[in-house]
Amino acid sequence: MERRRLRLICSITFLLLACLLMPIQSLVYSDQDSDYESLVYYIPVEQTVERGLEAFMSRSIATAKEDGATHIILEMDTPGGAVDAAGNIALLIQESDIPIITFVKNKAISAGAYIALNTDQIIMAPGATMGSAAVIDGAGNAADDKTQSYWLSEMRSAAELNDRDPQYALAMADQRIDLPELGAPEGELLTLTAQQALQVGYAEAIASNRAELLDYLELGNVEERDMEVSFSEQIARFVTHPVVIPILLSIGSLGLVLELYSPGFGVPGIMGISALLLFFFGHMFAGFAGWESMILFVIGFLLIMVEIFIPGFGIFGLLGIASVIGGMLLASFSTASMLIYIAIALVITAVATVFIFKYFGNRGPMKKIIHTDSTSTEKGYITNKTREELIGQTGTTLTPLRPSGSAVFDKERLDVVSEGGYIGQGSKIEVVYTAGSRIVVREVRENKFREE
Repeated sequence: MERRRLRLICSITFLLLACLLMPIQSLVYSDQDSDYESLVYYIPVEQTVERGLEAFMSRSIATAKEDGATHIILEMDTPGGAVDAAGNIALLIQESDIPIITFVKNKAISAGAYIALNTDQIIMAPGATMGSAAVIDGAGNAADDKTQSYWLSEMRSAAELNDRDPQYALAMADQRIDLPELGAPEGELLTLTAQQALQVGYAEAIASNRAELLDYLELGNVEERDMEVSFSEQIARFVTHPVVIPILLSIGSLGLVLELYSPGFGVPGIMGISALLLFFFGHMFAGFAGWESMILFVIGFLLIMVEIFIPGFGIFGLLGIASVIGGMLLASFSTASMLIYIAIALVITAVATVFIFKYFGNRGPMKKIIHTDSTSTEKGYITNKTREELIGQTGTTLTPLRPSGSAVFDKERLDVVSEGGYIGQGSKIEVVYTAGSRIVVREVRENKFREE
């Protein structure tokens, strides 16, 4: 009885202590939280600017806003990239209520310079560069006049957004502007060093590291958090790269074609399906594709398989191809670009298929598509019985042979043909050759031998 009372007293005591400590604990944590005056988020903007980076930037800015960040710093080191992705990232920056600062750690080239110009402030590390923002097409050539005009207006707007002199932004994208004092005479694009950017007002300060950066921003007692690119986002960034997309589509189609030459399901099929799944996964994670694109692709693939193994006058094949292309277009961020990528993949696949047909023949499941069987005597196929036993026998023509006609051999009437000459009726003949129903004869000239 005493033990029960002791346990009860101990339990009540622990509960009271817990109730007393909870508010104290909360006060301690609140005091710790209040120790920080600011919350800064660092977002890496590295490698090529593409749609995967856009998805990462969207998530990062949203996370910073949810956590109550006071500043966002873009740590930039990029050679540039896709114009459309850069434009969408610029919109994310412009719509943000949180001040966004670009810290150019190494280079902000092309689309990177455009993104930096849209931020509230630009701070550069010693030795960093920014500029050279001419827009080029997928082949590496200068874009058409319409695209150039659009890009120049975007560069001007980005510079004017934060009261920067637009002539330097235009000089980064237009070779016709003459700025020899900055090392960019007419015919060359402007690329600013850190000192030059500070001189012309395109950089607010030069900082060697984060500490100097925060000192310039007058941010003391600050909590710093780093946004990291997840493994899935890394895959998405890789897969949505403009160079990688046609490679993946080519590998996917080639793998499926090669699988037709392999017995069972092997490495080529796995390779092809993996490449196509990687394509769809990357675009889905980047936010460009939904499950409907994947479903449409799977349906199209199944229809093509039905057409291959159960021929249906081309209907299933056409529907399958249309579904596959439709799924890819739904998964794309640009219909025009995706059509170009698909065309490249189809050309590569067609060339490879011709090579395979020529040098490897018809193997594997392709035997079900292409008829390769042949009939021969060795396999037991006989259209007409060959009368080889007639060779050497003699008979008499019943009709003239011109060169074909009828003859009798040992009371058996047969259709025969001479070797080419005329043989009259009633002439004695000899069988010299037989092939199927064809019996070739030669006239026997008995009178000639008798005279000799």
